[in-house]
Amino acid sequence: QVQLVESGGGLVQPGGSLRLSCAVSAFTLDYYAIGWFRQAPGKEREGVSCISIVDGIISYADSVKGRFTVSGDNAKNTVYLQMNSLKPEDTAVYYCAADPFCSFSPRAFKLWGTGTQVTVSS
Repeated sequence: QVQLVESGGGLVQPGGSLRLSCAVSAFTLDYYAIGWFRQAPGKEREGVSCISIVDGIISYADSVKGRFTVSGDNAKNTVYLQMNSLKPEDTAVYYCAADPFCSFSPRAFKLWGTGTQVTVSS
């Protein structure tokens, strides 16, 4: 059974860092791109980053460029999202999702994790 499980969320002060993990099972990162999305209360889900190891693609939303870094570990079947210089506006539930191709559109992804809460507050 295909599963994506996020972890690593929490409460952090502005300027702090968190590393999110997305552990995938029943498929390998060689065949799927992993997208990171987030959804703040009252807002639509938005794409944050996407990585496709097989296509050599890494991309970021403008709002996180220079602060977030996505990476993948084939051996562990896990994708990471390192988030630095966090801002209050980064507060959201963060999801990872899988699809054969990278996209920033949530509608393009069929497989989703259940999300992990990130709260940036002093």
